[in-house]
Amino acid sequence: MRRNHRRTRPVMWVAAGFVLAGSGWVLVTGLYARSELLAARLDLETLRNTVTASPSPVSTASGATGRRARTEAAGRSAAAHAARAHRLTSGPAWSLAAHLPGLGGPLATVRGTAKAVDRLTGEVLPAVVSAAGNITNGAEAGGGHLNLAELRSAAPALEQASRQVAATRTEARRLPRHTWLPAVDRVRDQLLSQLDRMAPAVENAATGARLLPQMLGADGPRRYLVMFQNPAEARGTGGMPGAFAMLTADRGALKLTHFGSDAEMVGAHPEVDLGAEFATMYGRGDAVNTWANSNMSPHFPYAARIWSATWLYQSGERVDGVLALDPGALARLLAASGQARTTDGTVVSADNVVDISERTNYMTYPDPLKRKAFLLDVARAAAGRLMTAAEDPQLRPSLLLGLYELLGNGQVTAWSAHAKEQQELESRPVGGSLPQRPEPYAGLVVNNAAGTKLDYYLDRTLDWYPGRCTADGREVTVKAVFSNGAPSAGLPTYVTDRLDKPPYPTHQGDNRLLVSYFATGRAQLVKAALDGRRAFLTPGVERGHPVYTFDVEVPAGSSRTLTLHLLEPPTDHGPVVFHQRLPRPLRATVHPSPGCSGD
Repeated sequence: MRRNHRRTRPVMWVAAGFVLAGSGWVLVTGLYARSELLAARLDLETLRNTVTASPSPVSTASGATGRRARTEAAGRSAAAHAARAHRLTSGPAWSLAAHLPGLGGPLATVRGTAKAVDRLTGEVLPAVVSAAGNITNGAEAGGGHLNLAELRSAAPALEQASRQVAATRTEARRLPRHTWLPAVDRVRDQLLSQLDRMAPAVENAATGARLLPQMLGADGPRRYLVMFQNPAEARGTGGMPGAFAMLTADRGALKLTHFGSDAEMVGAHPEVDLGAEFATMYGRGDAVNTWANSNMSPHFPYAARIWSATWLYQSGERVDGVLALDPGALARLLAASGQARTTDGTVVSADNVVDISERTNYMTYPDPLKRKAFLLDVARAAAGRLMTAAEDPQLRPSLLLGLYELLGNGQVTAWSAHAKEQQELESRPVGGSLPQRPEPYAGLVVNNAAGTKLDYYLDRTLDWYPGRCTADGREVTVKAVFSNGAPSAGLPTYVTDRLDKPPYPTHQGDNRLLVSYFATGRAQLVKAALDGRRAFLTPGVERGHPVYTFDVEVPAGSSRTLTLHLLEPPTDHGPVVFHQRLPRPLRATVHPSPGCSGD
């Protein structure tokens, strides 16, 4: 026995040596890998800054070429650092260490992170950077407009990149969530956060490469109605429809052919049938025939169909689609294109277009006809500047980046008269669709019921509280607060005049809202209160969502609190929150819950 014991002792020492050596190797390579990942992160930050930086005031082709060269160099450097980090964490020692029970969690996370960053910088990023560079810098023969051939050819690579990002996100979610090293846990969370932002962005880019060529006239000219919404008077899709323009697209070349105001649309009787559900919800406001009420529903395709049918009625011309944007979206685009000037010399820029469009124009032009003419001039000047910038190879990358951001977050919405295109648009933020999926939903929608322009001063908060789970479902409490910050004096009468003619006394600056809460499908309202007293409501249904509408008077300088108690289908997830785009953003808080499963 002693002899056998003596024989095993060298083996144990050798094994211990291998363990120590392996541990040392993991430690040393881990430090090197960390350094490489940090370098890759710096390169990615450089790349992001290069892509998003404002262009030089002097527009030159060499400037655009240099910008692309810097972008590609940063991408190559990031890929090289990430590849080294992946190699350093891919050996047998790392594989064994990452699987050690209880101890290997942080190592598995570091290993998985290095693999993910290597895939993103080595496979996904080159495809995206190359496609973006070719699209924005390659002008077709005969003009400097968007290169639709490059855009169409980029679609397969972008779709492959989208699949890779989705696969990487799935793998990242499988990495250990809670280990004995919190710093590494934060690395996993940061990676997932980045992937959660990247996955829809790359998917949207792939969809755009697939759809935009045909939508921008690659296979024949297209015509679009472009609507400018004014959120100073709230409507379901954002703001009241005001000025509009006709946009033609022919092989990537864009041209504005007509500008008009809402006065051209008033009195039309368009032929459009949006179904019995829509008629029940919005028939009282005659949404189809009353231009000012045409977009009371938050479902943008409804408004777009009414607008396109109205234009057909008034002009006899069919459009291929409808685009809608507001002064906030114009501000983002003007930040990329540079300022514009109206015919009277007024400077319209990213810094002042929102204030001009939603507040000061009412003070400057008390005459409604002159005010509408001025706003039309603002829209024409801003749109003209954007068209000019789109032809400039130096400005085009920043302009397209701004447009991409607006399309991705739904600040610019689009509808297509072509069924296959519309089907894809509806599934994305750019489609502005009210979802019909069964997951929890919280939609707070405001329509101005007073005819005032006071929603510029409206603040909204939404708190969503999950309660206990019962055999019938989950109890939910929703608290919505509406604050009217309008001054009680000093505003033009056009802004404050009450067109609703209420039977009760009001004061200057008082406002009235139709507040609709769109709940989760199959939810039931238990009770509702306005400032602690029973609230009267009108129930409805839209696209599978129970809808509860309240008539709320909000005096100047005061707040009203609406509280709803609901019983919703049991789930472990918080709701998707609808953010109606008004001058002041909704402040929404979804309070945490352990869920109905008790996990």
